[in-house]
Amino acid sequence: MIGPIIPQGVIAPEWNHVIGLLLGMGFGFVLESSGFSSSRKLAGVFYGYDFVVLKVFFTAAITAAVGIMILTSLGWIDSSLIYVNPTFIHSAIIGGVIMGIGFIMGGYCPGTSLTGVAIGKIDAMVYTVGMFFGILFFSQIYTFIEPIYNAGAMGSIKVNEILGISGAMFMFLLIIVALAAFYIVGLIEKRVNKSDL
Repeated sequence: MIGPIIPQGVIAPEWNHVIGLLLGMGFGFVLESSGFSSSRKLAGVFYGYDFVVLKVFFTAAITAAVGIMILTSLGWIDSSLIYVNPTFIHSAIIGGVIMGIGFIMGGYCPGTSLTGVAIGKIDAMVYTVGMFFGILFFSQIYTFIEPIYNAGAMGSIKVNEILGISGAMFMFLLIIVALAAFYIVGLIEKRVNKSDL
C-alpha cells in the first residue's frame, strides 16, 4: 500500500494494512462527498451534463503525481520503489471497452459501486453482484483467453517514457491539458444543461 515509505524506515511494516485501511476509508469518504455514489452523476460524463467525475479524478491524479515529484525531490521517498503495473496493450484495450460499456449501462465503476453499496443504494448492490459474477466468469474462462490477456506485453512503462520526455515536462503538459479540458467540458455542460431547460 505505502511501499516507498516503509523500506526507508519512515513507517513500520506492521502499520501497512492499518494505514491502507484508513486510506481506503478516506478514499471512500471523498468519493461519497464528491457525489460518486450517484449513478446519475457518474453517467453524466457520457451524456455531457455533468463532468465532475473527470474533474475530480484529473485533479486527484495530478495532485498525487506532483506530490510524488516533490517528495522525491526532497528525498522523502524513493520513486523507483513505486510499483508500476506492467502494460498488456491488447487486454487493456479490450478491458477498457468492456468496463466502459458496463460503466455507461450501470452508472458505476467497481470502486464507486462499493461506495454506493456502503450507503445502501439498491442499484449499486445489483451492479456489485453483477461485477462479482463477471469476476467469477472471467476466472472460469481465463485459461482459454490467457494468450489474449498476455498479448502486447510492454513492461512497466510510463507515458513520459513513451513520449521521450522528462517526468516534469509531462506533468507540465498534463496540467495544461487538464486546464483546457476543464474549460471545454464546462462549455459542454452549459450547452447541454441549457438545452434541457
